[in-house]
Amino acid sequence: MSLEIRVILSAVLFSFPLAAPAFAQDMNPPVEPAPPPPPEIGGDSFSIAIGGASVPSYEGSNSNRVVPVGMIRGSLSGINFSTRGTRLLVDVVPDKPGPGFDFQLGPVVGVNLDRTNLKNIRDARVAALGDRKTAIELGGYIGIGKTGVITSDYDKLTASVSYVHDVNNAHKSYLVTPQIDYGTPLSHKAYIGVSANAVYAGGGYARTYFSVDAPGSLASTLPVYSAGKGWKSYSLTGLATYSLTGDLTHGLAIIAGLSYSRLLGDFAESPVTRIAGDRNQLLFGAGMGYTF
Repeated sequence: MSLEIRVILSAVLFSFPLAAPAFAQDMNPPVEPAPPPPPEIGGDSFSIAIGGASVPSYEGSNSNRVVPVGMIRGSLSGINFSTRGTRLLVDVVPDKPGPGFDFQLGPVVGVNLDRTNLKNIRDARVAALGDRKTAIELGGYIGIGKTGVITSDYDKLTASVSYVHDVNNAHKSYLVTPQIDYGTPLSHKAYIGVSANAVYAGGGYARTYFSVDAPGSLASTLPVYSAGKGWKSYSLTGLATYSLTGDLTHGLAIIAGLSYSRLLGDFAESPVTRIAGDRNQLLFGAGMGYTF
């Protein structure tokens, strides 16, 4: 959350999977969309987008701040790549043209910037707990998608799950994110999509971002609290995009999205959330994208 230029519309925009039309924190996450792929499935493409988003000042915050954001997404010879949240995913299984099933598998690399810059944290009590080291999260994902499900040969339903682990000794833990996405073009120019996910976080993640130790309690006035691993949150995301020039396969488009997340269990009961923040998290943004 500390960079002034982010690689996402903060889980609002660009959060859908690589092989489906996609509109992405983590706060993970991860709910991760972009200008959709062309109706002629299987063609090479490259999309880039910039915009602005209103995002919580930290995960669990009850106040938002506006940040500029951007993303990239593309397909080359059936190999797809995309930013989702502050992560880059690559699907190394080539797509097959036309309706049908496709399998997705590939690496995930990203960063977690939550509470890495105290200037961005509006609650003085949470800021008094100190900043956090940038987490570098590496892992992979697997999924299956079906093109041509309900509305046409071009709508798509996808189920996937990702796993990442911090390798930079920030939270020294892991995140598991199952996700379901559905998207459909309404015309040659208009596209809508919805996504739902949940995040399971390891104990190290819970301690780093949601526990309060004795020195932290003294500095912040928040009570001592020990958070444990478990289901951290669920998220629901919706998006719409409309092509201003050309169609969904190329040209300039406007993109807008909205995401709602709710923290769960120990993550919701933490003083960082329950006293200083809010378990309900709302993110929204808009931008302009161009597909080549």
